[in-house]
Amino acid sequence: MPLSGPPLEAPLTLTEILTPGLAGKPDEVALVSAERGWTWRELDAAATRLAANYLAHGLRPGDRLASLMPNRTWLVIHYLACIRAGLVATPLNYRYMAPEIDHALGLSGASALVVHAERDDDIAKSELAGTLPLGLITYGATDGRGPDLADMVEREPVETSLPRPGLDDPAFIFFTSGSTGKPKGVTHTHETFAWLLAGAVAASGLGASDTILPGSSFSHIGGSSFSLAALSVAARVLVPRTSDGDELIPLLDIHRPTVLCMLPAALFTLVRDHNAHEREFSSLRLCLSGGDKVSDQLEKEFTELVGFPIEELYGMTEIGLATANPPTAADKTGSIGALNAGFSLSNRDDAGNEVAAGSEGRLWIKSKSNMAGYWDNTEATVETVRDGWLDTGDVVVVDDDGYLWFHGRKKQIIIHDGSNICPQEVEGALIEHEAVLEAGVVGIHDAVHGENVRAYITLSDEVARPAAIELIRFARERVGFKAPEDVIVLKEMPLNATGKVDRVTLKRMAEEQSHDIA
Repeated sequence: MPLSGPPLEAPLTLTEILTPGLAGKPDEVALVSAERGWTWRELDAAATRLAANYLAHGLRPGDRLASLMPNRTWLVIHYLACIRAGLVATPLNYRYMAPEIDHALGLSGASALVVHAERDDDIAKSELAGTLPLGLITYGATDGRGPDLADMVEREPVETSLPRPGLDDPAFIFFTSGSTGKPKGVTHTHETFAWLLAGAVAASGLGASDTILPGSSFSHIGGSSFSLAALSVAARVLVPRTSDGDELIPLLDIHRPTVLCMLPAALFTLVRDHNAHEREFSSLRLCLSGGDKVSDQLEKEFTELVGFPIEELYGMTEIGLATANPPTAADKTGSIGALNAGFSLSNRDDAGNEVAAGSEGRLWIKSKSNMAGYWDNTEATVETVRDGWLDTGDVVVVDDDGYLWFHGRKKQIIIHDGSNICPQEVEGALIEHEAVLEAGVVGIHDAVHGENVRAYITLSDEVARPAAIELIRFARERVGFKAPEDVIVLKEMPLNATGKVDRVTLKRMAEEQSHDIA
């Protein structure tokens, strides 16, 4: 039988996210970074100005407005402005290189791109960025070019009337890697994203007295949704420009957050920072971590430093935050928790039949926050969503108390520092080298990064044999952070029955070699 979490109260509409803060504490700080802060009144006015100036720029409700921005308070204002203007905010991973930028722009049909000037070189290499109907809106340029994001935020618009987006209108497109190798555009409407924010509030117990520090990228759904969820209940939001200790520790020390949200790899690095002491964490009541498995070692070191355990979460871009250890119930360390409010689960075998408690199954999720679908990809949507249930592709065990235990991913996506890496994409980059005949890429477990990328290759006899570091650099020039950490040469590539690279065998080889090294 499917299981259900508690009921979830109806959320605010997205255009009213700032209403509680404006009503209760308009002149207190709502959004702050090491650079500057914004009161609720200032934040509201800035979002309204930017929304109106976006429309004056020629954007129309329903247009996709892409962004390639690092964490800044301006990015949060951009999201609020898109919501108010009826635009579809389309965040691009800030680590994207030119081919990935082009894929995202092409798939979404973006009308314009908001981009930090430090990405000028990659934008120059892009085939599509210079051809967008309404061009580039730049932040951080020093050469006086326009239009400029900061100017559009500060400048009073000529026309201030804004549209009223419908609940079914798309609000966000977030890109995520799929098993086919190309990122898909996860589409959330004003309604599904509002429910997603309400679920995050319920799972974390966020309230007006909280200050939240989302120590992750705001171009991903985790950082952006926790930030907007906090604002929706009048909680203060801290915006870290990076996720390293030099940025986070001062924010912890000066602004005293009550809630910290981080990916496991980044949290591990923070805990091990030589400047991290118990006093910096003493204001916290809760630390949330998800996007990858929280290792036993991370849990141990965090608890020793801070004095309480990490609350491990499970969520997806497609569904939001589905499970967590309930704040009013037992915390089962190692579990990804029980169902959050508003969610139902069905744990099934490969034939679609329910499995018994204590047995492995593939997790299916149903909620009002489930995505509307993959943008311009009906086939992938139909494969993933059936009768309102979304197939996560993840293997879990549900115990007798309704807690979930993560047992791995059916998909072969490698998760490194919380970012999804498709093996086929890395293989394609390696095969571009004249010496490489075949390539197979797998993830190998790493306590800090979640998984590291290992490549197995075969080489041509007709070309000089390259050094491993040369191949790594070659791949890095093409796929950036997704490049392998090490490359192993094989005499023969294992193939499966259909003649494709047998990654199952490669994964087993990698595990055996890791054991030998250990």
